Amino acid sequence: MAVDIHLLTENDVPLMAALLTTFGEAFDDRETYSAKRPSADYLRRLLSSDTFIALVALKRSEVVGGIAAYELRKFEQARSEIYIYDLAVASAHRREGIATALIEKLKTIAAERGAYVLFVQADTSIEDEPAIALYSKLGKREDVLHFDIAVKGGH
Repeated sequence: MAVDIHLLTENDVPLMAALLTTFGEAFDDRETYSAKRPSADYLRRLLSSDTFIALVALKRSEVVGGIAAYELRKFEQARSEIYIYDLAVASAHRREGIATALIEKLKTIAAERGAYVLFVQADTSIEDEPAIALYSKLGKREDVLHFDIAVKGGH
């Protein structure tokens, strides 16, 4: 069955909500993606932003996967990078090429925006072999360290 990759706009808040549910189920982290879900107004503003990109993979109008990404404009040159923040496919639809199709669509959008690279992080401290295999197939691996720096008064 064919999958339709759809770029979300401010008119697609219900699809964004479905994507949040898909992320929560796929990552087995429903708390993060559902407990404090943003309002429709917040999601509408986010989806209308020129720096946020959300794609969903649809089968018979059901969200079966998606990407949330951010365009990061560079200061040293007039170009940008696209950071894949989250990418997931529902367990029942894995191994169907959906993640690759999502990344390919994001590559097209990135080229249209003048971005020169997509980048993504994969956590090597957990068993994430399928994701690492996918990203290795599509790009060059770089081993980096990641640090979370708390914000004063942040949560």
